[in-house]
Amino acid sequence: MVTLFSRMRRPTVVLDEPGEDKRFRLFGGRRHLVAVPYPLPKDMSEINRLDFQHYLLRTGFGGNFIAPISAPRAILDVGSGSGRWSMEAATLFPAAQVVGVDLVPPAVDDAQVLGHGLDVRPINYSFATGNILEGLPFPDASFDFVHQRLLITAIPMDRWPGVIAELARVTRPGGWVELAECGVPERGGPGLMGLWGSWIEFLQRRGVDFALGHTIGQRLSAGGFANVRQQQLNFPMGDWGGRIGRASATDCLAVGRALRAGVIAAGVLPEPEYDRLFALTEQEFANKRGGGALPFYVACGQRGV
Repeated sequence: MVTLFSRMRRPTVVLDEPGEDKRFRLFGGRRHLVAVPYPLPKDMSEINRLDFQHYLLRTGFGGNFIAPISAPRAILDVGSGSGRWSMEAATLFPAAQVVGVDLVPPAVDDAQVLGHGLDVRPINYSFATGNILEGLPFPDASFDFVHQRLLITAIPMDRWPGVIAELARVTRPGGWVELAECGVPERGGPGLMGLWGSWIEFLQRRGVDFALGHTIGQRLSAGGFANVRQQQLNFPMGDWGGRIGRASATDCLAVGRALRAGVIAAGVLPEPEYDRLFALTEQEFANKRGGGALPFYVACGQRGV
């Protein structure tokens, strides 16, 4: 294991806007996809958070993946979000065709939904609309490297075996699948642990296990992958952890704002208690003698020949 270095009130009502894209609804003042387990928004603020989080993770891990790939011909990024990881992979492997797949296109492909465009796309990068829970829109054995990161909140706990099987299906024999997920904070104060606990309970009510991040290597092994390896890094959370700690805290608080309406609407916590825990978490993050850290896990496995 390696260790690395204004509260906002939102309404909890749900509104449908006439003439708006029916894939979405407004909930808690944010744009959300309908009819999917994923609880976080799909709007420009969330795209900005995902970009920020991407840079945080890349800095912490010193790169974008751990799988021992060298000259892949085709790469798939499942749950590609803003497309940052996909585009960076396309730049790193200019001879490979890199495809990002997600429920909705990133901003450069669908600016009306997600806001202003991203950076110029590499010519070897493309996007496909798809949902891992419904099967990926690709033939068997299409990719040398399949990457999936931070879909823990989008996959019901009983669907994980099928997800692993689907990732294996689109991977070529000898190719690699890599998963990356967060864990549960350690050594946090009562604010952080209480806030995070409310997210765990909220997602559990939606059939999602938000505490399974540490098991991703085991899931690859159970799915028949060979040469499985898993790495864990602990990201400090708060001023005590310097630049990385402040960035981790910023990301965590942004998630807290995004999940607030859902937690309250589900009856997990009343509004005053959620806001009290959120404010307490902010105070804990500002404590230079704090010690909270968030484990993050990356695991990869090779499909048999």
